[in-house]
Amino acid sequence: MEAECEPVPIGASACGATAVVDVLKALGVDVAPEEADRCVKTRLRRNEAPLPEYLLSRSHAGATHAQLIHGAQDASEGKVIGRFFHLYPRRRIGLTHWLARWIRSGAVPVATMNMQMAVPEGEEVPDAWHHQLIFGVSPNAVFMTNPLDVESEGGVHQRLCSESVLLIRREDVLLRLNPDCCLSGLSENQSDPRWRAMDVEGQVKQMVREEEEEEEPRLTHIRIPAAYRSGVTLFALRESELGQKLLKAPELPLL
Repeated sequence: MEAECEPVPIGASACGATAVVDVLKALGVDVAPEEADRCVKTRLRRNEAPLPEYLLSRSHAGATHAQLIHGAQDASEGKVIGRFFHLYPRRRIGLTHWLARWIRSGAVPVATMNMQMAVPEGEEVPDAWHHQLIFGVSPNAVFMTNPLDVESEGGVHQRLCSESVLLIRREDVLLRLNPDCCLSGLSENQSDPRWRAMDVEGQVKQMVREEEEEEEPRLTHIRIPAAYRSGVTLFALRESELGQKLLKAPELPLL
């Protein structure tokens, strides 16, 4: 099952805005990429910041599914709506069958995936989550844009069923670590208790200890909380019968 759509790239950290442009184009709404990016409010990494600020920026860099929904609605002046379906914990669905049914109805799906899951053996672990428009499916495969790609249903489902976590590479941590860094602020983040629960401060200190004592094996990454939620957002025209059906669709049942 396929729908017509060509990818419209925008720039770094802007896969969400690119997905919104593709969604609007597929639904017959013409919007400039720059306007979509403005409406999505893409967040950037603070690559030059000290480690604590860098890690905080990484936890929400890019965009969440909620930003995509609001961005599509604002950029289309209310013509387009979106509905997010969370797939973590795992849901009781056949992924390609479920997607095919909605695509056949005219909905445009966008996957929000943890690309650090289901990494092929021998390949480097990606350093980010990713939004991709799904333009078609077959019984065992999913077809996506940005980049144009064909992935197995199993691999896509794994990436769509992930905790909200992000792996940060060892070199990206140590590069920004200096004697003046105050790591305690990570555990004291009152807005998100996951920083303390995941002991991000302790993970960083373990990396430092490994460097000082030349310990092996070494942590390759630290785990930090992520603002993203894995799942699929379905988009449709607000005034269409499909749009109303989408708003009333039940949540997907848990396994």
